[in-house]
Amino acid sequence: MSSIHLTHDQAGARPVPAGLAPLLAAGAGFSVAAIYYSQPLLPDLARGLQASEGAIGAVPMLTQLGYAAGILLLAPLGDRYDRRRVMLVKAGLLALALLASALAPGMAVLLAASLFVGLTATLAQDFVPAAVSLAPEHQRGKAVGAVMTGLLLGILLSRVVSGLVTQALGWRAMFGLAAASLVLLAVAVYWRVPSFPAATRLGYGQLLRSMAGLWRQHSPLRRAALAQGLLGLGFSAFWSTLAVMLHARFDLGSGAAGAFGLAGAAGALAAPLAGRLADRHGPRRVAVLGASVAALAYALMLGMDWLPASGQLLLLVISAIGFDFGFQAALIAHQSTVYGLDPAARSRLNAMLITAMFVGMAGGSVLGAFAYAHWGWPAIAAIGVLSSTLAALWRWRA
Repeated sequence: MSSIHLTHDQAGARPVPAGLAPLLAAGAGFSVAAIYYSQPLLPDLARGLQASEGAIGAVPMLTQLGYAAGILLLAPLGDRYDRRRVMLVKAGLLALALLASALAPGMAVLLAASLFVGLTATLAQDFVPAAVSLAPEHQRGKAVGAVMTGLLLGILLSRVVSGLVTQALGWRAMFGLAAASLVLLAVAVYWRVPSFPAATRLGYGQLLRSMAGLWRQHSPLRRAALAQGLLGLGFSAFWSTLAVMLHARFDLGSGAAGAFGLAGAAGALAAPLAGRLADRHGPRRVAVLGASVAALAYALMLGMDWLPASGQLLLLVISAIGFDFGFQAALIAHQSTVYGLDPAARSRLNAMLITAMFVGMAGGSVLGAFAYAHWGWPAIAAIGVLSSTLAALWRWRA
């Protein structure tokens, strides 16, 4: 077991050790991937559990709402307790939630497990402040970008892995393998991640109440949270309806839907680049740029119906690369902003930012399903254009 214990003076005084940085990035990726495994599988889940498309759409919605609630209620514990210990507990609980999904006999159990997966997948957000605590101030953006590369690749590649594994072995095997990956992650954290000192001695109730004061105190937090929530709305509207659209329009299965994650994964290259740009030019400019790129990428999809099938698929790939790049660049910029506001409250500040983003994403899942059912794919593109444009304008002004 790791015997390293960081003091407050050590934290932030040196870069993340070379051997630890990949583990922190991988931990963030494997943890957050749990939220997205179900998205390419929705048609398979509906058939396997004899559920309607409307009912099965509640799976990603509950997972995202659970994640938002977990970020708000559980992520602040990283300020109060040794972050390493928090990681270990969450990893064990997330593995159990994924196992429950694999064994679900019907929709009721799957929905409950999906909510619990979201709650405990907040483990992903414990790895980012761990890296920030180790990095010197002038490299904070770089540290966030490095770990967020792993987290964002986990978001996007989870769809690829999920689609391919389900096509080969079935959706229950996918959830079972995901549970096993979290057990292995817990072992790695136990042996390699150092202990971190508590940043505050506030009780749990005081810890939660203090978030309201932090929200009122820091206007940059409020601006970042609203903008990222808007970007999350369009992002989730696309990814939560993609599998259904590909099946209906092109007769493609879960493997093809998951493979689109490879296109989005190219956008994860924005993470280290955005971190360096935020350190050099300021996070606000990077946030505006990211939101603008996302709006343009969504706008490209408005012309899909005028193209042949092969052209439509190519345009979808290009758009996915573009808006994922923009979304992730803005997220890195916003996290660099909030991590610099109060070192003793990093977990709570990040909790409020990510909660806002996932509330937006949960809203995007609901709005996307409704819009696609009534107006088709152009409505999904329009949601993305509008939400991203509003985010860019908001950050341009503030």
